[in-house]
Amino acid sequence: MAEDRVLLADDVELFLELEKTFFRRENVELLVARTGQQAYELTLAERPKLVMMDLYMPEMDGDEVCRRIRATPEIARTPVVIVTQGGRDADQQRCRDAGCDDILLKPINRHLFVATARKFLSLPDRIAPRVMARLQIHFGADPKILLTDYSVNISTGGVFLETDQPLPVDTPLSLEFTLPNLTSPVCCQGRVAWVNAAVEAKKPQLPAGMGVQFLDLSLEIMYAIREFIKQQCLRPHW
Repeated sequence: MAEDRVLLADDVELFLELEKTFFRRENVELLVARTGQQAYELTLAERPKLVMMDLYMPEMDGDEVCRRIRATPEIARTPVVIVTQGGRDADQQRCRDAGCDDILLKPINRHLFVATARKFLSLPDRIAPRVMARLQIHFGADPKILLTDYSVNISTGGVFLETDQPLPVDTPLSLEFTLPNLTSPVCCQGRVAWVNAAVEAKKPQLPAGMGVQFLDLSLEIMYAIREFIKQQCLRPHW
């Protein structure tokens, strides 16, 4: 049996399936509720180490579920994360007023979702496998004006891009590139995570450029990158 239990509560099946994939590699048992009432009852019966639920659900909204959890001594200390739409300040205030431990905004950022779960479950960070790969990457802060350079390495978490035109850290990017095992180009969003300057480089073994974090990879693209990495690792290098 898994050491940790996480309750995911949402009435949208696709969202639940998306969330479940985030825990696939962890030793975590997932409990699923599709209404607010079910979320409360499962929390009381199963005592999960973390509850992650949508604000808007049938029977009982997430903020009310959180209030009931906080008012029930046996489960009052259970960490609760409420997920709601970005840009709705009133909804975020509802979550805070209910006493939740954290708020996540839709559209869900995969890396932030996992980092939040790990924070409350004390799960170890996993380093995504990375392989050397020279892929042509089109990138830019403006999707209508893309520059072109080449990657040095790639993982499911991001890519290191060799470029003499690095952009500032946290710059949002539009990215386009092609993988040999895909017929269509990959188009996704990213952000500049770090910069390797030509002078006093953070990582002297790498050329000047920038590490780019992927932000919105679909499951199909993520699996394609994993397969590409697996193939690269199996190739002889002599």
